Amino acid sequence: MTMQIKDCRQETLNPLGVMVVVEAQHMCMQMRGIEKQNSITTTSDFTGAFNQAKTREEFMNLIRG
Repeated sequence: MTMQIKDCRQETLNPLGVMVVVEAQHMCMQMRGIEKQNSITTTSDFTGAFNQAKTREEFMNLIRG
């Protein structure tokens, strides 16, 4: 899903770079009361300007708060 969002934005907008970060929780696990209730899965994908480590790091720092 993360890659599909990135590709769609890249193709539609044609920007200098795209970075997508997705955080998700599995509702099925939460509803059944699995031990690790608050497990979060994070995925990311990037292109263009975000291939530079410094730019990518700056973006990640901004979204972490």
